[in-house]
Amino acid sequence: MARITDMPEFAVHIVPSAKPPKGIGEPGLPPLAPAFANAIAQLTGKPLRQVPFNLA
Repeated sequence: MARITDMPEFAVHIVPSAKPPKGIGEPGLPPLAPAFANAIAQLTGKPLRQVPFNLA
């Protein structure tokens, strides 16, 4: 399994544009739900098993 240390070095470039920004970008969206679920589980000690999250 690949590890973070196996990640090659890369550079991020912001491309100038006169157009207004929109969206949050598709590549970063899928891991958000599991990341939030893990963070909430770490804080509360209770794992979240369904989406949408039920924090009650």
